[in-house]
Parts: sequence; C-alpha cells; structure tokens
Amino acid sequence: MPTGFGRLWTAQTVSSLGDGVTQAALPLLALTLTRNPMALAVVTASGTLPWLLFGVLGGALVDRWDRRRTMWVTDTARALLLGIPAAAAVLGVLSIPLLVAVTFLLGLGGLFFDTAATAYLPDLLRRDPALLERANSRLRGTQTAMSGFAGPPAGSALLALGRAVPLLADAVSFMLSALLVRTLPAMPRPVPEVRESLLRQARAGASYVFRNRVLLGLALRPAVGNVAFLAVETVLALFAHDRLGVDTYGFGLLLTAEATGGLLGAGIASYLGRRLGTGTALTCTAAVEGLAILGLAAAPNPYVAGLALAVCGAGMGATMVLGPSLRQAIVPAHLMGRVASTSRMLAMCAAPVGAFLGGWLATTYDIRTPLYAAAVLLLTMTAVTASMTSNHHVEAALRAAAPADSPDHPASKDPAKKSAPTFS
Repeated sequence: MPTGFGRLWTAQTVSSLGDGVTQAALPLLALTLTRNPMALAVVTASGTLPWLLFGVLGGALVDRWDRRRTMWVTDTARALLLGIPAAAAVLGVLSIPLLVAVTFLLGLGGLFFDTAATAYLPDLLRRDPALLERANSRLRGTQTAMSGFAGPPAGSALLALGRAVPLLADAVSFMLSALLVRTLPAMPRPVPEVRESLLRQARAGASYVFRNRVLLGLALRPAVGNVAFLAVETVLALFAHDRLGVDTYGFGLLLTAEATGGLLGAGIASYLGRRLGTGTALTCTAAVEGLAILGLAAAPNPYVAGLALAVCGAGMGATMVLGPSLRQAIVPAHLMGRVASTSRMLAMCAAPVGAFLGGWLATTYDIRTPLYAAAVLLLTMTAVTASMTSNHHVEAALRAAAPADSPDHPASKDPAKKSAPTFS
C-alpha cells in the first residue's frame, strides 16, 4: 500500500470517531431543548437533505475541483462550523433552528468530503482492484468501529461534562483530519472535458450510471437495500420489545451484534472476492442479507435474532467493501465524483420510502410483516442484479478500464490494434 494511504486511513479514522461522538450528542442536545418528536425528527433528517438536494451537482463540482484540496478545506470548514453551536451552548442561546442549520451544513460538508475521498482513493492506489478492496476493507472496518462502537458512548460521556464538549471534540477531529489530508500526495487533475454547464455535466454523470450495466447493478443494490433495511429499522425496536421481550439494554446488544457482523464482513470481503470472484461474491452477500432478515422475522428468541442480525451485518459489511471498490476500479477518473454521488443519492432517496413502508405495513398488518417484506425485496433484488454484476460482466468492465499499456487492456490482445513494425 502506498505510504499516503496510511495518512488517509488515519484521517478518516479520527474523523469517524468524531462523527460517532456527534451522532450521539446531537440528538441528546436536541432533547435538552425540546420534547417535540417532529422537531427532533427535523434535526435528524436535516443531515441527509444535502444528498437529496445536491448529490449529483456536488459530484459534478468535485470532478471540477482538486480532490485533496476539497477534502482538507471541507474538514477545516466543518471544524469552524462546530464552533458556532459550541459557543451558543456556552452562552445559553443554543436552539433547535441553529442545530438544524448546523446539521444540514455538516451533511453538506460530508457530501463533498466523502465524494472527494471516493474519487481520490483510486488515483492514490493506481486503480488496482486488489489494493482498492484491501483499502476499502480497512476504511469500512475502522469507520464501523469508530462511529458504531467507540464514538456514541464517548459522545454521551462527553455530553455529561458540558453541552459544548462533544461538539468541540468533533471539531478537533476535523482539524486533525484536515492536517493529515493536507500532507497527502497531490494527484494529477482529470483531463478537463469540453466546457459545459454544471447541470449538463451532472446529467452526464447520472446517465453514465444508468447506461452501464455493472454500475447500474451496483447502484440498485444499496438503493433497494435501503428500502428494505429502513423498513426493518423503523419497527426493529418495537419488534424486539413486543415479539422478543427484550429491554432497552437487550436492544442495544442486538445492534452491537449487527455492528460486530459488519466488522467481520468488511474483514473477509477481499477473501470472498478472491475465492468467488467479485460478481459472485456480491450476489452471495446480497442473498445472505435477504435470508438473514427472513431469519430475523421468524426468530423465536433474542439469541436467534442476534445471530440473524450479525449475519446480516456481515453481508452488508462485505457488500460495502466490494461494491465501492469495483466502482472505483472501472469508472474513469473524470467521472468518479459524479458516479459516486449519483449512487449515494439513489441510496439516500430510497431510505424515506423504506421508513414509510415499514410503518405502513406494521400498522396495516403485523409487526413481522415489514421484516418479511424486506426479505422478499432483498432476495428479489439479488435475483434481478445477479446477471448485471456477474463475474463475466465484472471482468469485462475491469479489462475495459485497464490502462492502454496494460496487458489486461483489450487493445493489447488484438493484433490488429498493435503498432505496425517500422522499417528504415
């Protein structure tokens, strides 16, 4: 692995820890200001709005800008931004509208940072599929560990020291991340396209996803998956309480089981890709997710439910390594930001649909119905996308994306396209 990857990995690890702190602290901060469920929901939802409103346009901007500079400037801006609610908390003027605005702007910063990081990584690793899988496995694993395990309890503990403390801690994490990213090696900017409007370039990036069989299959998985998983998440606490008889502590253990499975899945993703081929591995992990949710719906006790959630988490963890790694290996550098943001936007747009579906099915039928529906949806998606991301199509896409001087490039295998000998 290039030495620069270690710095990028460290930067994202520090930032993920800060994110976990804020994710736990912001809802608790909001709870000290209001007990209105709608107001609390607005604070939570405002962080996802930038992806819905500006996802594709943000990707087009990232494809115009220097990716390394975009990352460290964004992290610096987010660090400074967090100083505003921290100061408001100290002065006693913190409010729900301020939290909504700050959460929205943090989400906007996340859009630019995540898209730029996704586009920068393939250049750093020379678009090597094996290196990309290893890198994404490490990044995904530490992100899960920091934001899922270490960050939330740290956020709750820091909040007990003062309302401004967790916000300042996250600000420090952003500054450290910015300093580390600033030291990363500069990468050549993509060859500029013919000057077009931002909207036209955004449409070109989205069109590239929908016209490419493999990329469309990779985009459908998280989009359909989010519908299914949000349908489950919406009723999971109620399902655990009413059907499994677990208390608040037990519900926390169920979520921990899922996160533990996610760590395992991220760790074995590269092994699965090598043994089965990336396409087959993606199909298997998607099928595992659907079968695990089916097992959760039929679980007779909390132990079986915890095992089902751990298996589901493992499938999700492996998918989140293999899918992005493949996308980074086959997408041209000048389109990477737009393709990544389009795929992420589709997934984010699907989440509210899943939440509504889960609530409606539970209200209309039974608390288990959303889980069964989610399992059917995941297994159907697996069958539909299996041929789109088969090993054959994946290998063809990797060959087409190989550098022109690589032995894997199609032109190097066609004698008619090789240079003719010269005579003097």
